[in-house]
Amino acid sequence: MIESLVVLARLVQYAGTAMLFGAPLFYLYGLPADGPGAARTSAGTKGLVVVAGLLTAIGCGLALLAQTAMMTGALADALDPQALVMVATGTQFGVSVITRATASLAALAVAATLRPSTNLWRASAGLGAVALASFAWSGHGADGEGAAGLFKLSADILHLLAAGVWLGALAALLLLVLGVRQAEAAAVRALHGALEGFSGVGSVVVATLVLTGLINSWFLVGPDHLLAAATTAWGAVLLAKLCVFALMLSLAALNRFVLTPRLQRALASLDPASALAALRRSLLVESAAGLSVLILVSWLGTLAPPASL
Repeated sequence: MIESLVVLARLVQYAGTAMLFGAPLFYLYGLPADGPGAARTSAGTKGLVVVAGLLTAIGCGLALLAQTAMMTGALADALDPQALVMVATGTQFGVSVITRATASLAALAVAATLRPSTNLWRASAGLGAVALASFAWSGHGADGEGAAGLFKLSADILHLLAAGVWLGALAALLLLVLGVRQAEAAAVRALHGALEGFSGVGSVVVATLVLTGLINSWFLVGPDHLLAAATTAWGAVLLAKLCVFALMLSLAALNRFVLTPRLQRALASLDPASALAALRRSLLVESAAGLSVLILVSWLGTLAPPASL
């Protein structure tokens, strides 16, 4: 029961922080600032920031309860104020969670005071980056010491931010494509421009994820455990994550090289219905795969990596 709560808390936090960072960042580089079809100024985009902030704050609360229950050995003791304060202020994990909670509450305050605009997206993305990077101090990434530990921590932070760019943009794109109607030519053009805007960024994101993933795996598996890693629960979950990641790569390539050009041709013929339907299906499957990756990563964080065995 306690372990399930830990996984749930991680999942909610990962989803919230990824959207809090990646979605407003996407609005900055992927959408037009003004003009017809400028989805950046819509209430839906601001709503995504609010949902992300709420998810992160709720996940932080669950994380503190779960960690307190793990340390005390009983779920009922998780509500003990003294134990909660001890975990929140006396552990590295607690400080990390409090940092995320503070950033998420600040993002909610910013969203409550600013209209959908560049200022809101910049502030939200900055706070989201802080919240997302703070995970590096609550997991295996902060275990090392010296220059090697700093290198490992830096790779972990870059991995987290790159994942946030992809997943946050995916959430924003899904919101856009589900809200676009066939007759709204300006909105369809804005969607096509958003897809084009993400295509270049996506290549950098994938390269960063692969490189930092290899670095993190080297530290977590260790050269002496490479062959035995697949026989551990940690290795099996990692393999499942890599398979789903490969599916996401395939879908992203389909979107970039097939469906986005198809949408452009459909715009020229003024009949984008089938192209929009195909794009919706692809983004829905990619989003489901992204959620699956987050579930597996949340589970992975509760298992001991081979290097620690």
